[in-house]
Amino acid sequence: MPRRPLPIAALCAAAVTAACDGDSVRISPAGAGPGEARGALKVVQALQCPQTMGSLTRKGSASAEGTICTYAGPRGAEVTLHLVELDETSPAQVLTAFEARLSAAMPQAVAQLKAAGPPGSGQDGGRAPGVDIRADGDEARVRIGGFQIDASRRGAAARDPAAEGDNVSVQAYQDAAEIRTRGGGGATRASWTLADSRPSEGGWRLVGYEARGPAGGPIVVATMRARDRDQVFGDGRDLVALNVGE
Repeated sequence: MPRRPLPIAALCAAAVTAACDGDSVRISPAGAGPGEARGALKVVQALQCPQTMGSLTRKGSASAEGTICTYAGPRGAEVTLHLVELDETSPAQVLTAFEARLSAAMPQAVAQLKAAGPPGSGQDGGRAPGVDIRADGDEARVRIGGFQIDASRRGAAARDPAAEGDNVSVQAYQDAAEIRTRGGGGATRASWTLADSRPSEGGWRLVGYEARGPAGGPIVVATMRARDRDQVFGDGRDLVALNVGE
């Protein structure tokens, strides 16, 4: 009997169900192996904005006293690097504002995820861009949003081997998927991606951010929009790492 790929909704349900049966789900950041420690994040006074970073090319010079840099990528992809002082604002409040602005570029994806029923309701989850699913019987491996998820139907628990207390949450339904990551501890280490296999009116299929910074700030945030590939997301993460560290 041929084996079929597991629906993405079922895999995501496994990925976000914490502490069920031990170690049947493992979540690890791309490029970080078990036991690989992350260093302290730097306090940034002004952004470093190289002329190129991977597929990205800087547009003009840094603006607003070194707090904003803009980059262009393949097929009109856009990446903007921000240096944000926290002052009396929490990192969560800052990132919520970025998320709201980015979500406005992909209203179809937002509406679909809001309308989705709970996973396992009988609807077959679709594949979103940037999602690679490999299944063999009850075992599955998912690459999504820079993370690799190894899952089985026996149960689920989420663990990041690079730093205890980190967490990832995934919501996916049919054409759309939303992925959030949050690092443990007082520093800011966060990412958010919204993906849709259908282009928005502006042609966007992927939007998101990568944010890092020491406790108390400032934080460096790369906001990203792409039409057909997630390569610029990796390049955006590299810009953040160049400025503030891993």
